[in-house]
Amino acid sequence: MKEDRSKFVWTGKPHNFFGLAINFTRYIITEDKIITRTGFLNMKEDEILNYKIIDKRMELPITQRIFGCGTIYLRAKDSDTPEKAFKSVKRPRELMQILDRLIENAKLKYRVSGRDMFGALENETESADDYDFAAGDIDGPDGDN
Repeated sequence: MKEDRSKFVWTGKPHNFFGLAINFTRYIITEDKIITRTGFLNMKEDEILNYKIIDKRMELPITQRIFGCGTIYLRAKDSDTPEKAFKSVKRPRELMQILDRLIENAKLKYRVSGRDMFGALENETESADDYDFAAGDIDGPDGDN
C-alpha cells in the first residue's frame, strides 16, 4: 500500500552524534496528527492527534547545536503516549513554528480550549474531595448553597 506523501506537512529523522540520519525512525507530521514510525522489518507506528498536545519544550545541547539539531518534547493528553520526543532533528526552531501553527489550527478546528485540557495528566488533577467546603461557602461541591 502506497502512502500519500502530499499530505505530509513535515517529515524528518533523528540525527546521530555526527549529524547523520542513519536509523530506522521517521517522524511524520500531517495537518491532523503526529506519527512516529520505527523499525525496518517489524514496523511500529505511534500517533498523537494535534489538538491533544498541551505543552512543548525544546532543548538545544551544545553537541546537537554544532550540527544544527535539537530535541523537541511534546506533552499530550493521550493515554498511551503522554510524552513524545523528536530527538536530534534538523532545524528545530522551524519545526517548533510548524507545530505551533498546526496545534493552534487543530484546537480551533475542534473547539478545544485550555480549560478542556485541565487534568490532562493524572498526577496533576484535583477533585472536589481535595477541598474542604464549609457550611457557609457560596457553592459547595454539589453546587448548593
